[in-house]
Amino acid sequence: MKIELKSIPLPHFDFPRDIPAIPAEEYERRISALLEAANADWVLVYADREHAANLTWLVNYDPRFEEGLLVLGRGGQRTLIVGNEGMGYAPIAAVPLDLALCQTFSLNSQPRSTAPRLKDVLAKAGLRQGQSASLVGWKYLEPAETDDPTAPAFIPAFLVDVVRSLLGPFGKITDGTALLMHPENGLRNLNSADQIAAFEWAARNTSAAVFSILTGARPGMTEMDAIQLMRYAGQPMTMHPILVSGKGDINGLRSPGNRVIEHGDAISAGLGYWGSLCCRAGMMLDQPDEAFIEQIAAPYFRVIATWFSTIRMGVPGGELFQAVADAFAGSGLHSMLNPGHLTSYEEWTSSPIRPGSPEKVRSGMVFQSDIIPTPLPAGWLMNCEDTLAIADGALRAELAARHPQLWERIQSRRQLMTSALGIPLAAEVLPLTDGTAYLPPFWLASSLVCTVSS
Repeated sequence: MKIELKSIPLPHFDFPRDIPAIPAEEYERRISALLEAANADWVLVYADREHAANLTWLVNYDPRFEEGLLVLGRGGQRTLIVGNEGMGYAPIAAVPLDLALCQTFSLNSQPRSTAPRLKDVLAKAGLRQGQSASLVGWKYLEPAETDDPTAPAFIPAFLVDVVRSLLGPFGKITDGTALLMHPENGLRNLNSADQIAAFEWAARNTSAAVFSILTGARPGMTEMDAIQLMRYAGQPMTMHPILVSGKGDINGLRSPGNRVIEHGDAISAGLGYWGSLCCRAGMMLDQPDEAFIEQIAAPYFRVIATWFSTIRMGVPGGELFQAVADAFAGSGLHSMLNPGHLTSYEEWTSSPIRPGSPEKVRSGMVFQSDIIPTPLPAGWLMNCEDTLAIADGALRAELAARHPQLWERIQSRRQLMTSALGIPLAAEVLPLTDGTAYLPPFWLASSLVCTVSS
């Protein structure tokens, strides 16, 4: 596969404001599906500010300052337990819920005289001796990591202890996190048409923000000057915004500072909103650097093109992983982490793309094409991250019918990738970010991009 730079006009980017809504009926289906999959008397879903994705997906409630706990019962019980400040925010939930105050969830030194004990609140909700409960946290342990993968892992020990005390010695507690987050079968990784539409809204905003920085950043600006080009408008984030520049060794994950961007710097900008992340990294140059093209840009884009042309429904994650490894062969580079992963209301849900993985790509999955090349020579950066969905014929038809303008944008993006960039795509691959795989290695020549030569 030959890679060459071509001048291709910059795609259209905009900052949409009206986010597509998820109907209440879909949240109802999600709750029912989780209860059925858990096969327990109770399902308890824990969330806090840093781990809000599961609860957000289930009922559209994301704790803002404190913890939250959703309690679902087989008999139709639905109780959302929150702290003092959660009481005022709880009406944002998309479905009817009983609201319960537990001031233990409130911040230190806030009032606690009304409802301080979680055990009392859960007992009132209905938890009893001898029952079973499936606890959902923010990660789960796999068999190689623990002697008992069924035991709740990434859930506060305090909560587990309280539930265990209520269910007693004959009760049963299991970890239900994988029911939502497993890389092949997790309910949250198989998205509906309306959810994909909401994530595409995020993808348009993230790509517009990143390319606004890429095309607007100039030598003489500080990093903080450049990050303001993202035109942030309050969208919920999945990561700290990144803008780094420099020569020599560079910490690619830090936040922007007051460093003045210089000609010849390596530079990277990344941003994630709920459902999408976009990143571009390259060099602050106005003319091609042949050594950079030969050693970094061309080998890396060969990998990007291989990834997009390989991903399709039914492909095992291990096969995709190996295709990337083979494409990197001979370059001295490899992917720092999994070459691509699932994304949602958090930046990284899980990933079927790992060595030898039999877990298959399925319709409804939303991926981040996150392939971070390493090791890079000091003073050089390269990255190209975008968001895409996988959709079978039925899901594509539903997207076209329910969201016709979205469908037109997807077709335009596919045309750019296949005709202009030379990357063949399976019919089920739906680019969600504007400018997917559009990679200018040199930011001062932003219409000069990597392509696959015919």
